[in-house]
Amino acid sequence: MRRDANTQFAANVVEHTLDVVHGWIPRHRKRPLCIGVSGLQGSGKSTLVRQLARRARSRGLRCEVLSLDDFYLGRRERLRLAQAVHPLFATRGVPGTHDVALLLRVLAGLARASPARPVRVPRFDKGRDTRLPPSRWRAVTRAPALVLLEGWCVGVAPQSSAPLARPVNALERDEDADGRWRRYVNDELAGSCARAWRRLDRLVLLQAPRFDVVAHWRGEQERRLRRRGAPRAMDGAALRRFLMHYERLSRHALRTLPARADLRLVLDARRTVRAITAR
Repeated sequence: MRRDANTQFAANVVEHTLDVVHGWIPRHRKRPLCIGVSGLQGSGKSTLVRQLARRARSRGLRCEVLSLDDFYLGRRERLRLAQAVHPLFATRGVPGTHDVALLLRVLAGLARASPARPVRVPRFDKGRDTRLPPSRWRAVTRAPALVLLEGWCVGVAPQSSAPLARPVNALERDEDADGRWRRYVNDELAGSCARAWRRLDRLVLLQAPRFDVVAHWRGEQERRLRRRGAPRAMDGAALRRFLMHYERLSRHALRTLPARADLRLVLDARRTVRAITAR
């Protein structure tokens, strides 16, 4: 199965996945089917949902794609959170750095979207590290049949207290010695994130083979950014520190999400789909 640098999923994988998704949509359903697409950083979530949406529309299904990244708090809001709760919240990524209330409003609004009641879908500018003004948000004026929500921690449940007490890397050991940051993240998973995940009808998982492949996958993205001259592209040292913010929940997701997913696309280290398993 061929892959290129943009993780183009083979047509048969997309078609098979869409066949499964299509079978989940009951006749005469009055609200959109909402599917979460989860996977570690660099696993190909954005590419997969774009291709699924394109093929769904070609079959006559109205489909909207939401990215959890577009619901990040802007830099100023995160700095306020960093001052009030913990300095590590200055870095976007973990639960607590998203505007989940906005996500819930968008999900609720899509079910009744119309020209008279358009739903504005936010966009986050990662180069400027803030959300674009609402005047530049996409307007949805028709209720979709299918909503795809993709994000690296979509569907992840909170941890129990025992593993939460032990640091998983140097960042947690040195900069979160009392566990305040990771406990707040866990509380967000148990609270606002859990409310959002309950809005999902199904969960699709891009299942990575192990956590350490994320450094390679994400490194590919950063190298492409540097070639394009992006000012915020990270070098190796910066990337290693950045990924430590995600390590705890990434490892937790690897252990727990396969049993919760309704459809698993099992990847190898080259992001080739080795198996597709439906529950």
